[in-house]
Amino acid sequence: MARNRHLEALLKKEGALRARAEQRVVELERELQGARAPRPTASNSSLPPSANPIGAKPPVIKKPTGRKPGGQIGHKGKSRTLLPVEQVNRLVAHRPVVCAECQQAIAPDASGEVVGRHQVAELPPTAVEITEHQALACRCGRCGHVSRGLIPDEVRASVTGPRLSAAIGLLGASMKGSRRAIAQMLREVLGCPMALGSVCAREKELCRALAGPHEALVAAAAHAKIKYVDETGWKLRGKSRWLFVSADREQVVFHIDKARTRPAFAALYGNDVRPNGRPRGIFCTDRAGIYDILSIKSRQLCWAHLGRDFVAALERDGAGAPAATEMLGVYHDLFESWHRFTGKQIRRSELRAAIEPLRTRMHQALTQGAAGRKTKTAGLCRSLLKREEALWRFARTPGLEPTNNLAERMLRPAVIWRKKSFGSASLTGCHYVERMLSVIETLRLRGHATLAYLANAVAAHRQGIPTPAILPRELKPTLSHTTTPERIEPNLRKIA
Repeated sequence: MARNRHLEALLKKEGALRARAEQRVVELERELQGARAPRPTASNSSLPPSANPIGAKPPVIKKPTGRKPGGQIGHKGKSRTLLPVEQVNRLVAHRPVVCAECQQAIAPDASGEVVGRHQVAELPPTAVEITEHQALACRCGRCGHVSRGLIPDEVRASVTGPRLSAAIGLLGASMKGSRRAIAQMLREVLGCPMALGSVCAREKELCRALAGPHEALVAAAAHAKIKYVDETGWKLRGKSRWLFVSADREQVVFHIDKARTRPAFAALYGNDVRPNGRPRGIFCTDRAGIYDILSIKSRQLCWAHLGRDFVAALERDGAGAPAATEMLGVYHDLFESWHRFTGKQIRRSELRAAIEPLRTRMHQALTQGAAGRKTKTAGLCRSLLKREEALWRFARTPGLEPTNNLAERMLRPAVIWRKKSFGSASLTGCHYVERMLSVIETLRLRGHATLAYLANAVAAHRQGIPTPAILPRELKPTLSHTTTPERIEPNLRKIA
C-alpha cells in the first residue's frame, strides 16, 4: 500500500511537470510564429515599475489636469512652527536704541514686550559631546601607599552614549546609510571620528537591546484580529532567504526564514498558533500557496494583486478575453464603491448592497473563464472559484480592506535596505534586521519618536534592566529633560 501511494505521488508529480512542459512548448511555438505572449510588466505581474522592460507602458498614466504647479486654492498650507521659548538654546534680544518719535535714548534696562520672533537653526562645529574618564593614582599622605581610581564598568562598556548609539542604528536601518556612510557622517558632520568596527558593535548592542520589545510585538501581532501579510526576498551570505511581514494598525512584525513555506509563515507569530498550525485572526494576502494553510473563512484576497492578474489575462487575448474584460470591469466597479465608502458617501449596508451584483458578475465571469481553453486564464479562474468566499470578506468585516497595501508599504523600506546592503552577512544580522524594522515601523505607526525610544532601550540594556515596552498610540512618553536658554544676549539695534 505504501509503495502504491508513493508511485501515485510520483505519477501526479510527473503529470504536472509534463503539463508545464507542454504549455511552455506552446508558448515557444507562438513566439516562433510571431505571436508572442505578453511580456511581464508592472501592470500584469508582480514586477516593480523600476523593472519594467524597455518600451513597456507605465502602470499609471497620468493625464494633465491643466492646473498650475504648487498648492491649489483651498489647500491647507503647512509651514515651520516656532519652538516654545523654553526649548531654544539661546535668546538674542533686539532692543531699540532711541525713540522713533523724539529720538531720545532708551535705557538699556527699560522694560519691553516681544513683538516679533524669528528662530534660526544651526549645526555647531562639534555636535557630539565627548567626555574623557580618567583613572587617577593618588599617594596617601599618611602611609605613602598609592591607590588607583577605577573607571566604572558601565562607562567602559561602550565608547558611545545611548543617544549616539541609537542615532547610529537609525542612520543605518531607517535612513539606509552604509556603515562607511555612517562613519563619514559621524566624522564630518558631527565631529566624532569612529571606526567601522565600532559602528558594527553599536548595531549588535541595539540588536540585543531590542530582543524583548520584538518578542512583545510578535505576541501582540499574533492576537491582532486583522492582519496584512506579505513577503519579499532577502539574502544571507549571498544565499536566498525570505523576509515576511505582518502589519496591522498598531504594530508591524518582520521575520526572516530559509524558505517561502507554510511553517515559515506560521513562524512569523512565534509559537502562538492553533493546534492545526494555523495563526489566529483574519488575513489579507495574495494568492501564494503558502497562505492556503488559512481557513477560507479567515482570509481576504488582495484585489490589487488580482487586478494585475486580470490585465495579464486580457493581454493574452484569445478565448479568455471576454471573461478577463468582465473581471476587470468588476474590479473597477468594486473600487469605485469602496472609495465612496471610505469617503463616507455611503454606509456599510449600502456598500454590501453594491457588492452583491458584483459577486454575481464575478462568479459568471470566473465560470466562463474556467471553461475556456486558455490554460493560464482557466487556471486563474479555477483558483479564484475555489477561494471565491475570500474575495468579498472586506464588505462585511469592519476594519478590513480589500487590498494588501499596508503590508506592501511596510515592505518598501526593507526592499530598499536589501538593494543597498545586499542582505545580511550573519544570522545576527538577520535578527538585527527583524528587530530594527519591527520597532521602527511600529513606532512610526503609533506616532512616537524613534531616536528617543532607541536611546532608552540602549540605556536600559546597559543597566541590565528590561527594555521599556512601546507605548500605545494614545500615550506619549514624557521628556527626560527640557532644554533651557543658556543665556540672553542683548543685541541693540537702532530703529529709524
